[in-house]
Amino acid sequence: MSLELVEWSATWPLVLPYFDGHVPAGFPSPAEDYLETPLDLTEFLIENKAATFLMRVEGDSMKDAGIHDGDLLVVDRSAKPVNGSVVVVAVNGEYTVKRLRRGPDCVWLDPANPRYQSLRVSVGEDLHVFGVVKHAIHTMR
Repeated sequence: MSLELVEWSATWPLVLPYFDGHVPAGFPSPAEDYLETPLDLTEFLIENKAATFLMRVEGDSMKDAGIHDGDLLVVDRSAKPVNGSVVVVAVNGEYTVKRLRRGPDCVWLDPANPRYQSLRVSVGEDLHVFGVVKHAIHTMR
């Protein structure tokens, strides 16, 4: 899996119309009237504007975590990674996105696809956590 940094040149705030209500994913329900209210996507998706980046995913090692080939990731460099966080990391200079798992003497980078194996990173290896993935944005194909 590889990642590409996406140019970010949005004007803040990025406000779009929002229809307040829920869309059933089961059986259709009778139409209801909902007020149209503005939703600022920056407030919804971004906690720290100065530390947030978009990255495009290439590959399928995180598909079972809802991260698909071609998705845009909203990555926050200021967020503290904890055990279980989905993170963008550089291992020996190569970027990847995986779930972070800390062991007693190493760090594990776990994929979310059974076709791939976890990567063990031992003390002394070059590991840099670029940031924590806050959202994955994907297009319905």
